[in-house]
Amino acid sequence: MKILITGVTGMVGSHLAEYVLAEHRDVEIHGLLRWRSPKDNIRPILNRLNLHLGDLRDLSGLTNLLSRVRPERIFHLAAQSYVDQSFAAPIDTLDTNIIGTANLLEAIRLSKTDPVIHICSSSEVYGQVRPDEVPITESNVLRPASPYAVSKVGEDMLGLQYFLSYGIKTLRTRMFTHTGPRRGSVFAESTFAEQIAERELGLAQGPIKVGNLDSVRTITHVKDAVRAYWTLLEKCPPGEVYNIGGEETATIGKILDILKSHATVAVTHEVDPARLRPSDVTLQIPDVSKFRKATGWAPTISMEETLLDLLNYHRVRLKSLYSK
Repeated sequence: MKILITGVTGMVGSHLAEYVLAEHRDVEIHGLLRWRSPKDNIRPILNRLNLHLGDLRDLSGLTNLLSRVRPERIFHLAAQSYVDQSFAAPIDTLDTNIIGTANLLEAIRLSKTDPVIHICSSSEVYGQVRPDEVPITESNVLRPASPYAVSKVGEDMLGLQYFLSYGIKTLRTRMFTHTGPRRGSVFAESTFAEQIAERELGLAQGPIKVGNLDSVRTITHVKDAVRAYWTLLEKCPPGEVYNIGGEETATIGKILDILKSHATVAVTHEVDPARLRPSDVTLQIPDVSKFRKATGWAPTISMEETLLDLLNYHRVRLKSLYSK
């Protein structure tokens, strides 16, 4: 079997590639990346991947790639995925995520290939839900509260439309917060972990900077997330959409407390107004019963272990970076 992973160099893409190499050794992995994409996350497995330079905004290039490779499964993970950046650069976010996804789906249609394709939407599409709407089901009203969330609604609906219009075998997921090693340090729990590691190594002093600590989240380890994505294409019928998320619920403040409890030095924190968003999504608790019923998937890694893995990742990364 041949699979194609867009965004193969990212946190999720690189973990998915590792999972497939370890658990499904008969699978040939192809990855799409831009020429300037850093390869740090996939360096240990570079010689086991088939990498293709390209861009989601290049329809002809995507069509040619699919015509050559003819993958049986596509995991579409590439995106501008940082909510705050979407406020600073809304047009780029919409272009990358919506037009990029439209190009990929058009390339499938034009190349007359017939893969099953995973469209990676996001829990952000639900926006600010009401307390009586928790836990959030797939039928909940979509109230996107950022340009990133709007772009993910666009991706999500394009996936549905290409299934309804052309029979392209799309499956959509709305993944709630997932993290772990290689998580970008622009995200809340990862920037907390990075700042703690900096203070442990004597690279910084003073309180760590935080934003809104009252938002409620569930946390899924990235290794559980990629196992869910593989299971999705193994067991679920095309045209469907599924929430995926963790079992343990915590405020961002509780997540910070867990990370601070593992620090080897005393750590304090203070709110940085620059880290507060123009509009925020403060309540994200998913109903994942539809996905569990379809696949039997359940997370296996606890929130505490997930956050410790993240902290250890930043410790090792920073120590390596500053010991050179």
